[in-house]
Amino acid sequence: VQEEIEVSVTNGGGDGEPARLEGRFKALVVCWVLGFGSLVSWNSMLTIGDYYFNLFPKYHPSRVLTLVYQPFALGTMAILAYNESRINTRTRNIAGYLLFFVSTLMLLVLDFATSGKGGVGPFVGICLIVGLFGVADAHVQGGMVGDLSFMCPEFMQSFFAGLAASGAMTSGLRLITKAAFENADNGLRKGVQLFLAIATFAEFLCFLLYAFYVPKLPIVKYYRAKAAKEGSKTVSADLKAAGIHTPSEQGEDSKPMERLSNVQLLRQNIDYALDLFFIYVLTLSIFPGFISEDTGTHQLGSWYILVLIAMYNALDLVGRYVPLIKCIKLTSRKWLMIAILSRFLLIPAFYFTAKYGDQGWMIFLTSFLGLTNGYLTVCVMTVAPKGYKGPEQNALGNLLVLFLLAGIFAGVTLDWMWLIGKKNAF
Repeated sequence: VQEEIEVSVTNGGGDGEPARLEGRFKALVVCWVLGFGSLVSWNSMLTIGDYYFNLFPKYHPSRVLTLVYQPFALGTMAILAYNESRINTRTRNIAGYLLFFVSTLMLLVLDFATSGKGGVGPFVGICLIVGLFGVADAHVQGGMVGDLSFMCPEFMQSFFAGLAASGAMTSGLRLITKAAFENADNGLRKGVQLFLAIATFAEFLCFLLYAFYVPKLPIVKYYRAKAAKEGSKTVSADLKAAGIHTPSEQGEDSKPMERLSNVQLLRQNIDYALDLFFIYVLTLSIFPGFISEDTGTHQLGSWYILVLIAMYNALDLVGRYVPLIKCIKLTSRKWLMIAILSRFLLIPAFYFTAKYGDQGWMIFLTSFLGLTNGYLTVCVMTVAPKGYKGPEQNALGNLLVLFLLAGIFAGVTLDWMWLIGKKNAF
């Protein structure tokens, strides 16, 4: 196998992989599942927001938990991005998925231990677990995006589609559990427990897939061997797990290849980095805080917030598949920036709709917010890494995720501004 990979790296050219390598479809599916696992725990937290709002009505759980999550994710990501070239990607991703698994299980155990009661103690415990979610997110999302940046763009698209699918599927499941348990004793809590159990299982499955299955896919081995040949040190453990040894491990002389520094990469791609920052500043300044607490009450009653969250997640998922249609995929750096800045018009649109509009308009706006979020994210993430060597693509992927998380942090902070002037806001 090692000889076949080495020949493929030598003979392969361009961005395409040799036709004889198998596992492309399997890799697409696995990337989707790994993307799903990267956010299923957090999306479960968002989707069961009505449960936490009932337990902790005075603490603004949708806003507070999101705000707790982001500093841990952003701070950890900044450290990992700075040291990206010296970090073992395999260890990083495995640690991230294991931490997701343990922290989601802890959330379920905490609910059983407290018998679903509110109060300061349980809320602080939930906040601490959410902080672990942030640390795990930085490990997994940055590590996976960096890894996929030197593979074919379809893998990146599939991973980000999986991220969105976690939101869409948890929202759909939440609607089903609400209908199933609505008239049962303590039905809301039973639905939440089912949610957390499914998320815990999904995280453990992702750990198994990444640790034992992904390294053995021929197409993945090809791209990682190609990156190693271009000077990447971050893939060595994954290659070793697949039975492939890099020249340095075999005792051969290998001269370090020159690559652009992180600063140089950021200078060349500052527009892409700002694109992601602006996408998520806008999105997180509206979703989930404003959607969950500031859209009023309408004919849908207790279903209203769940429908809004479900529509956002469903259209976010659809938007991440739209760039597969080449003729409508945005690749121009100029038009990407124009489209992203134009989304800020949604802020007054949401404000006036919440004040004067009915639920139909709010559902439409929320759907459009999700559609554009997914579409523009995939456009940026699949276009930006093109033209660089493997180690540079890995570094750029980490930098882009850092700006994405910075945008999320800024967005959830700005989301509190919707509360200005409201009675009993704090």
